[in-house]
Amino acid sequence: STLQACGGLDYMVYLAEKLLRKKPSMITFMAPVVTFFFTVFSGTAHVTYSVLPVIAEVSRETGIRPERPMSVSVIASMQAITASPLSPGTIALLTLLPTFSVLQILSVTLPATFIGCMVAALVVSKKGLELNEDPEYLKRLDAGLIPPLEMNQQTDPKKGAKLACLLFLMAALTVVTFGSIEAIRPTWEVVGADGTKTEVMMDMSTMIQLLMLSFSAIMMLTCKPVIADIVSGSVFKAGAAAVVAIFGVVWMGDTLFQGNIDYITGGISEIVTAYPLLFALALFVLSTLLYSQAATIKALGPLGLTLGVSPELLVGIFPAVNGYFFIPNYPTLVAAMNFDRTGTTKVGKYVLNHSFMVPGIVATAVAVTVGAILSSFIL
Repeated sequence: STLQACGGLDYMVYLAEKLLRKKPSMITFMAPVVTFFFTVFSGTAHVTYSVLPVIAEVSRETGIRPERPMSVSVIASMQAITASPLSPGTIALLTLLPTFSVLQILSVTLPATFIGCMVAALVVSKKGLELNEDPEYLKRLDAGLIPPLEMNQQTDPKKGAKLACLLFLMAALTVVTFGSIEAIRPTWEVVGADGTKTEVMMDMSTMIQLLMLSFSAIMMLTCKPVIADIVSGSVFKAGAAAVVAIFGVVWMGDTLFQGNIDYITGGISEIVTAYPLLFALALFVLSTLLYSQAATIKALGPLGLTLGVSPELLVGIFPAVNGYFFIPNYPTLVAAMNFDRTGTTKVGKYVLNHSFMVPGIVATAVAVTVGAILSSFIL
């Protein structure tokens, strides 16, 4: 939120637009790369709102069907949540599996999700009719419903935006460093009731909060944003809503599972033990209902460990929590459809046959497969 108030997100979009316009014919592959690393860098998929209009405009300028880069770009932003050291989903997994470091988890999830997104981009690169042959686009064009192309690029970023981006990058690197080297984390002694002393190390969830708040304070002092803009920006509002939603959903889910733990484990423990990869399907299905990677892993992760899913495999199949594209009502999906004035990015007649289904399933399936393989070698 502070980065957005400092103009850092606008600067990132400015750089992304320059990159996309440099190779417009490759936009189906370059656009998901941009949204993927935007999300990895920031920890939230909501930063993609700013770059989606650019993707739609450049696609149309080049004559490429906007559905292709728009759909896979939204999916890439979702997949990247499980590859970001700053996302709530990764923090939830770290809390569940404290024996693994941030670097160990990212060494599996980052390449797995990126490969999944690139395979999805390849699959949709020839999807649908070409733009100049699409009947919906031609109908809108004839009716005058599509505004003229805006050829002007964004202006240079405001003062302090570059420094804000640099500080945010430093914050992300600092989080990875503290998560990978336990020796530099704060420790203290706790004296028990019987007088015994126990050394306690700060957990990574608390560490990440302290680091990000500290860098946010540094940004306020050095970049001097309008403080009111921090809490009124779209990122803060989306994050605040997510906090409430995740807390409520996880509480409800935990109550349900704990109250029926014997029945649940008794019914599926043998199946999951024999076919542990099936647990990835359970994560996917629950994520389509919860709309949150963090809520999904918090609700089902402990159950998976109870059922015998190894911690290493749980890291490998972590990208399975990205199933909330399945029902096309998540804000980033809706935004992509609204920004595509050509009408190629859409919900089909049967609702589930929407533009995001194919790239979403391909990206998730490939990411889970690659992640499971990588985790067996790396962890």
